Amino acid sequence: MLSYQVTEFSKPLARVAHETPRPTGRQVLLRTIAAGVCHSDLHIWDGYYDLGGGKKLTLGDRGIKLPLTMGHEVVGEVAAVGPEVSGVRVGDRRMAFPWIGCGKCPACDANEENLCLSMRSLGVFSHGGYADHVMVPDAKYLVDIDGVDPALAATYACSGVTAYGALKKIPKLIPGDHVALIGLGGVGLAGVAIAQGMIEAPIIAVDIDDAKLAAARAMGVAKTFNSSGPDAAKRLKELAGGRLAAAVDFVGASATARLGIDALNKGGTYIIVGLFGGDVTLPLVTIPMRALTVRGSYVGTLSEMRELLALVRSGKVRPMPVGRRRLDEVNQALEDLKAGRIVGRVVLAP
Repeated sequence: MLSYQVTEFSKPLARVAHETPRPTGRQVLLRTIAAGVCHSDLHIWDGYYDLGGGKKLTLGDRGIKLPLTMGHEVVGEVAAVGPEVSGVRVGDRRMAFPWIGCGKCPACDANEENLCLSMRSLGVFSHGGYADHVMVPDAKYLVDIDGVDPALAATYACSGVTAYGALKKIPKLIPGDHVALIGLGGVGLAGVAIAQGMIEAPIIAVDIDDAKLAAARAMGVAKTFNSSGPDAAKRLKELAGGRLAAAVDFVGASATARLGIDALNKGGTYIIVGLFGGDVTLPLVTIPMRALTVRGSYVGTLSEMRELLALVRSGKVRPMPVGRRRLDEVNQALEDLKAGRIVGRVVLAP
């Protein structure tokens, strides 16, 4: 078995050859077909998250240990199954739902494993898809991708279900309301694609990169907004006709948080998804006076993953741009993502 592992933070991933594991119990071994490269991988690669004010949340603080094979967007072919597995056979192609909990806590019992405090997520807390094989702990985490291109399907494991889970948190909209999607990276463009299939209100795609705004327009968005320059919140509010009911922030930086919150109309909802980092100061009195809702959204559930795939199969979700590279190009892919040179998602294949 071949994998590319983080063995030292901020250093190139190491090519590691080791014995291919054999599944036991309900485990399923996948031969990797496609593995998406996510911005979250950059935080793992760096070894920390930016909390703002010079503070950091380290991987050790989150319980993440090295060496680690990253890659949490995985589609593979079933290579072997444990003796207790049913419902899948060798040769089946499946997407691996990566947001796996402990299986024992109240969150897991409620089928909200993404809220588990002891997660075992593929590519984060356990070895993931930057490898030619991936071990999935239970066949129930395998999702049928029949009819969907494997490279595109891989992106739905994180960018897709994360965007879908966030969009579901938008309160009921009324005629005239607008929704802003801030940040058009991999998750943001997935949000652009999915929002058009599930939200009737006008969408405003927001970024500071004209190439990414062009990608959003190519995907069918009528209103785009370059938020660079002065008075961005005022200009965004005007573009929404003073009716920005919700802002979904796929960046999660101080500037984008400020933009989203300041542009909302009274009673609006700001949903933060991205993990770029930083902090923001809010005058507390303005939250009740403006009746604002500020909430976080972290990935999605297994049931939401299945809902999303059904929406995709319905033809209501346009595909976002997906670039394809070899697995041995993973280090360059990470560097390109870090430098902002990627539009959409890059997917690796062994």
